[in-house]
Amino acid sequence: MKRTILIPMALAAALAAGPVAAKCKVEYKAKQDNPLRLDYGTAELPDKACGSKEAAAEALAKKLKKEGWTLLAIVSILGSN
Repeated sequence: MKRTILIPMALAAALAAGPVAAKCKVEYKAKQDNPLRLDYGTAELPDKACGSKEAAAEALAKKLKKEGWTLLAIVSILGSN
């Protein structure tokens, strides 16, 4: 019976796909005006934006603004997934 070694092939495929950007999750509070809407949610950000709440807020505020939301606060940084 012939045995196939799958682990090296899977590793080679993963390496060939290229580097994966590490991400972390943050919990946040945001709002919209006219009419007032409040949101409590989570968002994925690049790891480089998760070194502090200030860095996360800067990155997330831009992302939310494009969707018509204003960031109120970063509640917590949840780390890498």
